[in-house]
Amino acid sequence: MNTKMMLALAGAAIATFGLARVAADAQAKESNPSHETAPAGPSVARGRYLARIAGCNDCHTPAYAMRGGDVPEATWLTGDALGWQGPWGTTYPANLRLSFTKWTEDEWLDIAKNSQFRPPMPWFALRDMDEDDLRSLYRFVRELGPAGEPAPAYVPPGVTAPGPVVAFPGPPPQP
Repeated sequence: MNTKMMLALAGAAIATFGLARVAADAQAKESNPSHETAPAGPSVARGRYLARIAGCNDCHTPAYAMRGGDVPEATWLTGDALGWQGPWGTTYPANLRLSFTKWTEDEWLDIAKNSQFRPPMPWFALRDMDEDDLRSLYRFVRELGPAGEPAPAYVPPGVTAPGPVVAFPGPPPQP
């Protein structure tokens, strides 16, 4: 099996893992009413909880998904050099801990609600989050503090990306 095929399979596995984590957490809450939940209203604790269950760490924390979430919180949300390549070019998960130092809480709300990021970032999930959840994520990331290096820059289509990538096929034709 060639390297691109292995990376494509790894990308599919990572995406599946993230969705399975969210589904498992929802099922655990239904079957066990005492299952730990995050507090209501904006809070650092709720932001930590959301970063864990919403899949933020799956891409924005190196090796998080591959290690089943068993990475130190000190490395959370520091971005990754693993590229995500498709018809849009190659994108890299941003170092959110550095990005959030540039924005106020209200600027973050505007970015989350109105930006359309390149794939595979699920910008529509941020758009659909309620304000308390977005504020909680912001407060958690700010509490973590700046760490790490900026993610590699976007690479346009047709340009070879440095380092490893997860290759996505083109979208299926429209019906």
